[in-house]
Amino acid sequence: MILGSGIDIIEIARLKKAIKRFGDNFLKKVFTPEEITYAQKHRFPFQHFAARFAAKEAVLKAFGDNSKINWKDIKIINDKHGRPICIFKDKKFHNEIIISIAHTENYAVASAIITKKRRFLQK
Repeated sequence: MILGSGIDIIEIARLKKAIKRFGDNFLKKVFTPEEITYAQKHRFPFQHFAARFAAKEAVLKAFGDNSKINWKDIKIINDKHGRPICIFKDKKFHNEIIISIAHTENYAVASAIITKKRRFLQK
């Protein structure tokens, strides 16, 4: 069952400008240490920052205006297969967030779908 969905697109140059202007203060306000490390290890880190920013925005939109969630409550990382996953800071969160991310040289886009967490039957 889908409980919410969100999508976001961002110009990479816009995020790059914010990072260059506000530096570590901006990065530490929006991204977790793992997200910063991930993006900075790439040749073009701004694309990866922008993609994670768009994913966080998409998650916030999926939750709606009254969510009281901040940027660092949401962590966007990759699983062992390279797929982007969303980890929510609140361990009591009982839903699943499915995300998809894409970026080009100029834009990053992400979508998020909140569903009820799947429960597997034990045999």
